[in-house]
Amino acid sequence: MSNPASEKVNILGLSAYYHDSAACLVRDGRIVAAAQEERFTRKKHDERFPHHAIDYCLREGGITTADLTFLAFYEKPFTKFDRILHSYLACAPSGIQAFLKAIPLWIKEKIWIKSELQKELNFAGQIIFSEHHEAHAASAFYPSPFPEAAFLTVDGVGEWTTTSWGTGRGSHVQIQGELHFPHSLGLLYSAFTYFTGFRVNSGEYKLMGLAPYGEPKYVDVILRELIDLKEDGSFRLNMKYFNYSVGLTMTNAKFNALFGRPPRKAEAKLTQCDMDLARSIQDVTEEVMYRMACHVRKQTGMRNLCLAGGVALNCVANGKILREKIFERIWIQPAAGDAGGALGAALFTWHEHLDNPRTADGVHDSQRGSYLGPEFKRDDIRDFFQSQNTPFVELSDDEIPNRIADLIASEKVIGWFQGRMEFGPRALGGRSILGDARSPKMQEVMNLKIKFRESFRPFAPAVLRERVSEWFDLNDESPYMLLVAPVAKQHTRDLAAGEQSRFGLEKLLTLRSTIPAVTHVDYSARVQTVTEEWNPLFYRTIKRFEERHGCPVIINTSFNVRGEPMVGSPEDAYRCFMRTNMDYLLVGNFLLEKQDQQPLDKDLDWLKEYELD
Repeated sequence: MSNPASEKVNILGLSAYYHDSAACLVRDGRIVAAAQEERFTRKKHDERFPHHAIDYCLREGGITTADLTFLAFYEKPFTKFDRILHSYLACAPSGIQAFLKAIPLWIKEKIWIKSELQKELNFAGQIIFSEHHEAHAASAFYPSPFPEAAFLTVDGVGEWTTTSWGTGRGSHVQIQGELHFPHSLGLLYSAFTYFTGFRVNSGEYKLMGLAPYGEPKYVDVILRELIDLKEDGSFRLNMKYFNYSVGLTMTNAKFNALFGRPPRKAEAKLTQCDMDLARSIQDVTEEVMYRMACHVRKQTGMRNLCLAGGVALNCVANGKILREKIFERIWIQPAAGDAGGALGAALFTWHEHLDNPRTADGVHDSQRGSYLGPEFKRDDIRDFFQSQNTPFVELSDDEIPNRIADLIASEKVIGWFQGRMEFGPRALGGRSILGDARSPKMQEVMNLKIKFRESFRPFAPAVLRERVSEWFDLNDESPYMLLVAPVAKQHTRDLAAGEQSRFGLEKLLTLRSTIPAVTHVDYSARVQTVTEEWNPLFYRTIKRFEERHGCPVIINTSFNVRGEPMVGSPEDAYRCFMRTNMDYLLVGNFLLEKQDQQPLDKDLDWLKEYELD
């Protein structure tokens, strides 16, 4: 008896060996499954070959490697190696230490990715290598709801390209303009991430969250010394201040001298200078993105814009582009970074390489809420908790919204593990921690006692889609938590004179709205709009919270602690719950209360296993 799946075109897209390895299975143009390797290995941003993510995608698709039609890889290794080699040779003998560290690794494994794929997957079929920014462009346009649109992809660097723009029409994407290494907005932002003491490729979102505490004191210095920004958004960096092209650090002594200090050491106390640097580079980044978007609109004439690349995760810049009404609508790839390249490469193969048609209705995207990861059966969840001798209550589907809504209203913190895992860095109601946005103490409690992270970090609100414009200055969908918008004026409060004079992290002490736990110090919020279509249980729970307690907004943050990837399995969720001060854990239909649990044995030093930055 034939396997129906094997009679279809199965394309496995992969990203690996740089940052956030991932796999994605596309069958006849439909995204079947996608996941990042980190969720299985528990190593944050795992860059290794994505064995576990591949295994999951094949299982979800009901196939083996023998049923694959194509493998698709998200960049061209030889072209990337050419860039790395030329960069080192151009600066020799500078950078010899970085050269000696990088080149053996490339020669040993990274450059031979084709042989690696054939060997690891026992695959003898055709392997398609897209360019890195082609994969980004494909991930931005093909899943979007738009029949045609402009795209803008901005990241650190792929092979040579750091920024690209162009158009998508029907089944084709066309890159019309590029910026090349070493001139990179993503690497400029990462340089300031490094300089303010956060981990590159991980701490950029911390820098974005820190920015509202500072003043834009260094904007003029950045624009005068570091970046030559043109009206169309193109730019060149002054490389005498940077070390990333050939060194082991992002910045150098001249950068230190420019700002009158060395880089902050990790875990050292944040200073007002760090906050001002964060604000300044954030303002510059927003200006660059704004000018780029204006240029792309002028050149393409398109009404809609699609965004991808790591810089597209800068939801503050995205919000500015939307508010300025440069385009009528924008759509942002939820896995905008390297992980999304796996999805882009697979869709690039289906549409561009095979020239298959694409349909888009102008309303719905084809990523289906980005709930593309594993889910777990009710019996398997029950068996796990019983194996741990863990007390639990089993709830019906109808009981869950009422129970969770009331727990949130009583200022309890709930680990929420439901349905398929999200693909991308944001928790979207699959692997989330929930809390009451109205609580003045919830931000501090969740940051310090549950997430074990810096107190300045804001939390995101999940809001019913039909209520978003009543609570935020936003009248658009934001299902992937990639847009920042101001809290609506009617929900903010005027500050007293003493409150207005608070400076730096003292701003945390001020209540600014009726939903203070999700209102940042600049009155903004990173909004997720929730609909019943893709996550009905999450929607019904927020809806019940509104009906019973008068507010359609709750806290939604990722289910993990600092330094750890989001939880991927019931075991991960239980371990995270037991190691933190969460009050309740809901996995599927099973509700656990912390006070009923016995402590984990020999688990006192667990946090040391994660690299904190």
